[in-house]
Amino acid sequence: MNRRHRKLQTHTPGQDRWLVTYSDLITLLMIFFIVMYSMSQLDAKKFRAIADSLSVTLGGAASSELDLSTSSVGPSVIEGGKASNPGLPGQVSPNSSEPTSLPANEPADSSPNTQEDLTIEGIKTKLDQFAKENGISGKLNSSIEERGLVISIQDTLLFSSGSADITPKASNILKKISSVLDASPNYIRVEGHTCNLPIHNANFPSNWELSVIRATNVVQLMAKEGGISPLRLSAVGYGEYRPVADNNTKQGRIANRRVDLVILRSKYDVLEPGRYSTE
Repeated sequence: MNRRHRKLQTHTPGQDRWLVTYSDLITLLMIFFIVMYSMSQLDAKKFRAIADSLSVTLGGAASSELDLSTSSVGPSVIEGGKASNPGLPGQVSPNSSEPTSLPANEPADSSPNTQEDLTIEGIKTKLDQFAKENGISGKLNSSIEERGLVISIQDTLLFSSGSADITPKASNILKKISSVLDASPNYIRVEGHTCNLPIHNANFPSNWELSVIRATNVVQLMAKEGGISPLRLSAVGYGEYRPVADNNTKQGRIANRRVDLVILRSKYDVLEPGRYSTE
């Protein structure tokens, strides 16, 4: 009887090893669901901002899905439709030496991405109308690029040949443009460009110096007389090395001699140095 009882209680070696495999499987499933839950709680906006910054820094295109309204300096005119223009004087005759005023911006849509795009379009339309009314459409053009709105001004509209001094007529034009752009906190980069014809005089040993001084003078005027905060402005000179047309033709050289005002989209604020400065 005792022998039979002992026989029934005998265990086969490894009989309970399935429990080890089962417990491992349950542990792995628990870890999997914890990881999935953590990923679902990731801040998508911050992730897109980081991804876009890395993409731009490494030379790639910015993500089209990035929230364009995010700005370290606060809400943007290119996002809230706030660029109403109360400070502009009334219209005057196009024959007058004083440029006519620019129309007020249209209110923008409530969607952040749509707001920025619509307001950029509104500013562009306003500048195109301003150029047409003052007979300078061939010398003042605007275009929308990935980086923002580019206002391209032919050098003969601003300076005398070989000079970096802004003419009185150009000063009035730049002040009108500044009064519109002042309503926005967006960064503005002023870019000086020349054609490839060499310049040699006492003031400018090369086209590089000429392009830099011209851009700097425009920045100074926009800050001192246009009322734009210096914190938003920067000047850069590219000389002859960023042409938009063929320098082998006369028309191409005319197109290349220009000053570009670039109103940067607010998503590029994260790439600007010293953006934590306060007024």
